[in-house]
Amino acid sequence: MGGVTQVGVIDIGKTNVKVAVVDVVRREETGVMTRPNTVLPGPPYPHYDIDGHWDFILSSLRALHRERAIEAISITAHGASAVLLDTDGNLAAPVLDYEFDGPDSLAAEYDAIRPDFSETGSPRLPGGLNVGAQIFWQLTSDPGLGARLSAVVTYPQYWAYRLTGVMACEVTSLGCHTDLWCPLENRYSSLVDRLGLADRMAPIRRAAEQLGTLRPQVARTTGLPPEVPVSCGIHDSNASLYPHLLMRDRPFSVVSTGTWVIVLSIGGHPVHLDPARDTLINVDAFGDPVPSARFMGGREFDTVMEGHARDHTDVDADQVLKRKIMLFPSVEPRSGPYQGNQYRWSVDETVLTDGERHVGLSFYLALMTAQCLTMTGADGPTIVEGPFSKNRRYLDMLQAATGRAVDAAGGSVTGTSIGAALLATGAETGAENRPQHMEPDFEIDPRLVDYAATWRAAVGHDRAVQENTKSTP
Repeated sequence: MGGVTQVGVIDIGKTNVKVAVVDVVRREETGVMTRPNTVLPGPPYPHYDIDGHWDFILSSLRALHRERAIEAISITAHGASAVLLDTDGNLAAPVLDYEFDGPDSLAAEYDAIRPDFSETGSPRLPGGLNVGAQIFWQLTSDPGLGARLSAVVTYPQYWAYRLTGVMACEVTSLGCHTDLWCPLENRYSSLVDRLGLADRMAPIRRAAEQLGTLRPQVARTTGLPPEVPVSCGIHDSNASLYPHLLMRDRPFSVVSTGTWVIVLSIGGHPVHLDPARDTLINVDAFGDPVPSARFMGGREFDTVMEGHARDHTDVDADQVLKRKIMLFPSVEPRSGPYQGNQYRWSVDETVLTDGERHVGLSFYLALMTAQCLTMTGADGPTIVEGPFSKNRRYLDMLQAATGRAVDAAGGSVTGTSIGAALLATGAETGAENRPQHMEPDFEIDPRLVDYAATWRAAVGHDRAVQENTKSTP
């Protein structure tokens, strides 16, 4: 696949599903089609519109291929999802929406069998965010599922299976807080045996490995040549990380932004990860453990800005700094470093202009990201991928709060498609092309540094009060 230029990328995000064509030489998207990832309400429970996604994927590949002549296909998808298949290779159960709270009804029973954080690097998360909790709930709630279940595949690899007929699992998705993987020993966790899945997990394949070529029916429907190769695929945050692993010297960190803000720290300081603060161990495309942290930054942005203009002026920014207009965590209290906190503004929210709201929110998101970077031992430059890379206030505050250079990754709207496309080139090392690391000179507005210090002091006080309240009989 080394001579491939135009790669079709299937990118299943939590908010949107995208099919893009990526020019891997220029590292940019040359064609894009999207659809909302609307969750179907059930029965039997909220689940993803797999059939709708598949029809969209096929029609998009057909339309984009007519314009761009797709030479290979790669896949990336959000985490916290796995697909249960029956003996015919069809869905044994709908693919559960990880935000569905049904698994919480069996939390005590699941907690009795799940491995410790020290084994999996996976924090205990609500709803279906732990794939192990999803599967446990599905098997318990549907007594016939165990008999129907023949194979388990990770989510990006499910779409590769639909394209090629080859089943697989892959470690970036297994290592994404599933409770199913032991990242420090590169093996399945003890939970796999406890759930009775040991002989039903599809074979593990590398993210950049060619899984197969197109099924004849897929080739006919899309108009693509049947010999088009399909890469195994990768978890979306790790897709953002992948190009940097190939090209950058350590240490550095990647901040992948979208519905989730995912912080991935490479070669940083040793740290003790705290699962209660949504830190975890991810696994990169080479199978190596990566200290990580996360919060639902994109969701928080949409929540706070709903019904308001998403823009601001320099005057708005000056007012926010002068009056220290601050948003404190957490807008989405079920995730992130300050779980359980209810968000508040330092001023009466009703008197904020839309511009002040936008700036204050941007600063908040940057300070939350900086906290995630600290908790994961980050060092060296920070690379911001995705929508937040276009937000100057976010970037400026992140640089001020960390005291380290911040690089806004240019090009596409999201770095996931570029990273996934590079899998199709067969590149699994880039040491000979890796540039020498040079910390760029940069200036920081002292008002931003002062703002960050004030915010941290207030948040630290709020957290101390919360902890004291919890410990009081």
